[in-house]
Amino acid sequence: MTSSMIEGKRADSARRRERVIKALEAVLRAGGDITVSGLARAARVDRSFLYRHRDLLERVHAAAATPVAEGRRAAVTRASLQADLANALARNTRLSARVRHLEQQLSQHFGMQAWHESGLGAPPDIDQLQRRIATLEQELAEERGELEERTEELHAARSANRELTRALNQPH
Repeated sequence: MTSSMIEGKRADSARRRERVIKALEAVLRAGGDITVSGLARAARVDRSFLYRHRDLLERVHAAAATPVAEGRRAAVTRASLQADLANALARNTRLSARVRHLEQQLSQHFGMQAWHESGLGAPPDIDQLQRRIATLEQELAEERGELEERTEELHAARSANRELTRALNQPH
């Protein structure tokens, strides 16, 4: 009984494989779009059937990747259309980023112009003041370094004085 069930299952699988192959050939002749879902629907099988049979799935993918000539028009494949779409999306992303950048620059320019015209703007010698601030900050950092060195020397001198005082005050 088990062997007859296995044979029945094999025969059913073989019939479904034949339907898939015939449906694939029909779609190729018609020049239609080849997808796993469309082919499974045309062959009246489940998509999982195609995914379980790797050889059929590879045939579907190979057929989908081959160009279909339509009269005098150039051959177009699904892969080339996907590549064109990916390129268009990437270009759209770059252009959107560029537009945002230009809008930000324009906004800053008009903002600075309005600020200066209102009289609230920074003095024209702001660059000179910023350079002076940078110089003073550098000098302050150097002075702090020297102060730390002198503080360490002072602590060392105090420690030495304590040791000498202790040595002098102790009886011999």
